[in-house]
Amino acid sequence: MTDAATLLERRNRALGAGAPLFYEHPLHIVRGEGAWLYDAEGRRYVDMYNNVPCVGHGNPRVAEAMARQQATLNVHSRYLHEGVVTFCERLAALHGDQIESVIISCSGTEANEVALRMARFATGQAGIVCTNATYHGNSELVGSMNRLGQNPSQNPHARAIPFPETFRPLIPGASRAELCEAYLKALSDAIADLKASGAGLAAFIVCSIFANEGLPDVPDGFMARATEMVHAAGGLVIADEVQAGYGRTGHWWGYEVMGFTPDIVVTGKPMGNGLPLAATAASRALVETFRAQTRYFNTFASSPLQAAVGMAVLDEIEGRDLRANVASVGTALKTALAQRKGASAAIGDVRGHGLFIGVEMVDPADKAPDLELAKRIINRLKDKGFLTSNAGAYNNVVKIRPPLVFSHDDAAAFLVAWDETIAELAA
Repeated sequence: MTDAATLLERRNRALGAGAPLFYEHPLHIVRGEGAWLYDAEGRRYVDMYNNVPCVGHGNPRVAEAMARQQATLNVHSRYLHEGVVTFCERLAALHGDQIESVIISCSGTEANEVALRMARFATGQAGIVCTNATYHGNSELVGSMNRLGQNPSQNPHARAIPFPETFRPLIPGASRAELCEAYLKALSDAIADLKASGAGLAAFIVCSIFANEGLPDVPDGFMARATEMVHAAGGLVIADEVQAGYGRTGHWWGYEVMGFTPDIVVTGKPMGNGLPLAATAASRALVETFRAQTRYFNTFASSPLQAAVGMAVLDEIEGRDLRANVASVGTALKTALAQRKGASAAIGDVRGHGLFIGVEMVDPADKAPDLELAKRIINRLKDKGFLTSNAGAYNNVVKIRPPLVFSHDDAAAFLVAWDETIAELAA
């Protein structure tokens, strides 16, 4: 078998040097099962990062559905197929009455692009509001919002507002209620600026749980009141549920946890457990307005294969009651990590929902973000057999986001490795 160094050299030639890889010493992964991954030497790692295989690596039900459908029929979307219709009906029904119809695509980037264009067609306006540390994809339109706060000129029709948080608040020492008002004021100012520029307001787009911002503790009521403000200004609210949805929080959707009702919902990664599958869901009126003004189709989307696999994933989540597992294991793990804050001054905060937890690493002297410590932790955890990553507005948050089948035993083993890692790095 090819050694890792040789494979890396071949990869750089075949893919071009610079294609991202995790860890100081990249892993050569060859197999997965449940919440576990195995490298070329047979070593097992607990996967605590990948939300793509949400019902587990190598899931038998998903694999069987994929093979059966591919062996039977897989065509583009311009034929009638009952499986596709049934899947879209089932997906829409997981939301409230405001969600009726679905546009299927292959990636979160595509689904967010459709959502933004849908909002613009519906409102007749161009302006978009996002946060200053967001990520919604890689196309020219969607990618122009990524880290917009660092380069406001990259999208003249978008405005970035400070993401709502209490750990590094907009007004130090303010109460939660005062912070809510301050962040709403920032949203109001952004909307007013868009209107003054002539762009108007088409949409406010957010990850429902602000995942890429570092899973901040959001002041109570912010999202519900922000939704009201956007609607009053004539705009729509887009919930990017690519990371927040599909049971990740212990609920079907992150917007349920955050207490707001979006107009458009975007889903992606976990929908196909590894098969490219994404969706933009909204009212029938919004979807049909979009369809009437575009010739949008996707050769590989709304396919029988996507529908079969998508149904199998939903069957697994519901049949195995994985949302309950997420709530149980996630609560226990977050509680245990929060208890460790007192034992290490380098742990600034522990935040998250369900099986999506962030541990913010800081300089004990001044609570400044400690990116290098976060990197050292994730590399040391990797060496101990636990795969995490770093994320957040400052990339100093240890990101814990395992498949939904992650167990209490997996969590207990991780905590042992975590304690060892913190002790070793503090020595």
